[in-house]
Amino acid sequence: MTSFLDLGVPADLAAVLAKDGKTEAFAIQRDTLPDSLGGRDLLGRGRTGSGKTIAFALPLVARLASSSRKSRPGHPRGLVLAPTRELATQIAATIAPLAEAKGLRVTTVFGGVSQRPQEQAMRNGVDIVVACPGRLEDLMKQRVVQLDAVEVTVLDEADHMADLGFLPGVTRILTATPAGGQRLLFSATLDRGIDTLARRFLSNAVSHEVDEESVPVGEMTHRVLVVDSTDNKTTLVRDLASGTGRRILFTRTKHQAKKLAKQLTAAGIPAVDLHGNLSQNARERNLGAFSSAPEDGGVRVLVATDVAARGVHVDNVDLVVHVDPPMEHKAYLHRSGRTARAGAAGTVVTVVLPEQRRDVKDLLRKAAITAALEPVTSDAVTELVPERAPHVRPAPVQPQQQQRQSSKQRPAGGERNSAANPPSRRSRRPRSGGQGGQGATAGSRQGGQGGSRSGGQGGRGRGSQGR
Repeated sequence: MTSFLDLGVPADLAAVLAKDGKTEAFAIQRDTLPDSLGGRDLLGRGRTGSGKTIAFALPLVARLASSSRKSRPGHPRGLVLAPTRELATQIAATIAPLAEAKGLRVTTVFGGVSQRPQEQAMRNGVDIVVACPGRLEDLMKQRVVQLDAVEVTVLDEADHMADLGFLPGVTRILTATPAGGQRLLFSATLDRGIDTLARRFLSNAVSHEVDEESVPVGEMTHRVLVVDSTDNKTTLVRDLASGTGRRILFTRTKHQAKKLAKQLTAAGIPAVDLHGNLSQNARERNLGAFSSAPEDGGVRVLVATDVAARGVHVDNVDLVVHVDPPMEHKAYLHRSGRTARAGAAGTVVTVVLPEQRRDVKDLLRKAAITAALEPVTSDAVTELVPERAPHVRPAPVQPQQQQRQSSKQRPAGGERNSAANPPSRRSRRPRSGGQGGQGATAGSRQGGQGGSRSGGQGGRGRGSQGR
């Protein structure tokens, strides 16, 4: 057993981790921390769930805290680049308590939200920025933020950056950071230009690769269930969602995720959705509900698209269900990696229609997964869902909602415009402004409130993932 103190982590930072139950370092942390804490540029390779976030959060905070320099408004000293806003948010949540212990300030920068709070954070002065490339470049062009004072730069999930087409922007951002700063690059693979990025921006770097056997993952069981019709698939998915533990159901499209979450909730299985069409407020609310315990108002089921395959880290997910098999094997592995994390066991189920059998066999072969295609039986369902959660009656329609619905169904003007009750001359007189004007004003106020910390939909996003 290797403790964080054994690796040279400052005692106050190790104490923060200990409060969260983290006392023993994972393999990638054991390998990289002596070098990164010592100021070396570093290339770390390891799949999701290997402990990379803490592996770079500790040296980032420790080195900035020991530096004699001070942050100035608009000139952060630490930068972490992440491919999605979900991942950026979770990275910031990991860094925040460590930074607080050292008196450092952290903020996030990404699109899909109003940039005003991000501008304000920069004016107030922050030490560490966790950002997606698109919005960060926007703020750089507007001179809201400058990277000339960055001492430590971290690039997380570089291969996912490449998948999303962000490498040109990442290259421009890294070029804007001082050449003498420390740079830490973490990636699962070195293909699609990642090796070129490492050669250009890492100086005298040390490389560490964590093999699959050393990743702290519990037993992951893969099952492939073949259904003979769409109706039977619907029944099976509902059964798989009905268990007592947390489960993530992956669909191929945003529309399917939204529809399935509504169907499950209507069937007494509360579920929330997560996909690219949601505002940041809605994303945070739904992910928070899934992360919370049911007794605290949380839900057990998250229905998601691949936006959650790499950017969401929630402990104790018992089951991952590929409602729609993914298009390629890497997506299968990243989706599946949401379960069996940090030593816990988990199960991955792929639901297959007859016409999908050949494609799924090919997918599993490329992913190096051995799992037989088996028919759906009651025994198999019972094995996967040994205990069902209590049925939850959907919330009734509120009186205001009922009134709005009934008003939509009534003819305009209601009984006042009937033949028996002709409108008075006064009632026909047009009113300037009137209720319609007030409604527009209220809507504008709500839109303005969207520019809070979560920002609603006020951002100027080019896309929900990288901004």
